[in-house]
Amino acid sequence: MDPVLNTLFVTQQGAYLRKDHGRVVVELPEDQKAEFPLLHIGSFVLFGRVMVSPALVRWCGENGRPISFLGRGGRFYSRLRPPCSGNVLLRLDQFRAADDEQAALPIARNIVAGKIQNSRNSIMRSRRDSDCPADREALGRAAEQLADSLMGLPARDSLDQVRGVEGEAARAYFGVLDRMLLADREHFSFERRTRRPPRDPVNSVLSFLYAVLLHDCAAAAEAVGLDPQVGFLHAPRPGRPSLALDLMEELRPVLADRLALTLFNRRQLTPDDFHWREGGAVHIQDDARKEIIKAYQTRKGAEVTHPVLERRVPLGLVPHLQARLLARTLRGDLDAYPAFIHD
Repeated sequence: MDPVLNTLFVTQQGAYLRKDHGRVVVELPEDQKAEFPLLHIGSFVLFGRVMVSPALVRWCGENGRPISFLGRGGRFYSRLRPPCSGNVLLRLDQFRAADDEQAALPIARNIVAGKIQNSRNSIMRSRRDSDCPADREALGRAAEQLADSLMGLPARDSLDQVRGVEGEAARAYFGVLDRMLLADREHFSFERRTRRPPRDPVNSVLSFLYAVLLHDCAAAAEAVGLDPQVGFLHAPRPGRPSLALDLMEELRPVLADRLALTLFNRRQLTPDDFHWREGGAVHIQDDARKEIIKAYQTRKGAEVTHPVLERRVPLGLVPHLQARLLARTLRGDLDAYPAFIHD
């Protein structure tokens, strides 16, 4: 599957997707519809009450196009994927490495190092943009904490210790995320990471973007021939896409967190874009979800310099490139997995 093919996101409740020769037809309420060439679509992400025809499901299975089903708020529920492809020897190498802590450890360590470095770069960017001395001081302290975590990471000689460093760095990072919000602080604040359910608009947007990014990382792993369920940093659990979560870690600050901050700081999201439900859960309104997806797709199209390839590539291609680099590492073509670092 061509990794630069588009993802079709469908958020309209009651939509029905069907195959019509070489096109997918999205039938919408009130007799509206949209059509897209199937060969230009690499995967489908469906939010909430969206239906798919059996003929389209069959075509996706035959042509390697996964379909992900998410709740309206972005919570992952299930995924239809085609038969496992790629070299079975690569997957055997993956399984052996995942089952051997000494083989998994350097991969997990580099994934965490990439996540921490990208988180620190995001903090430093916010510190440069801030006009508040108190915020700049707090962000500076957090950046120092993350630098200390990076310095101590090579000495961690077990997966549990590496996971501990990742957890400490995440607490330091999310501890100052509120300081990185520069606009409408009277309406938008962030105290801590909450997921099921998200308890404030910032958490709601982060969870939504993480769900979409997870889909992209799972698709990248499958396209290379890796099993998205078998990871190195994340322990295996039934139903958990551990490798997709691994690939996602170093990209969270770049593709999700930074985008969420931009949407709030530029006032592209307002209090009217959210609904507070009974019990404290915060729900993103339908029109706002569409705008977030548009912004995500635009962000994926931005070009960045890949530190290993040393050339400009679309940011949306990075999950696929990292999956390929991981595959080369597992085959023994690379001495170590090189994490993606974004300045």
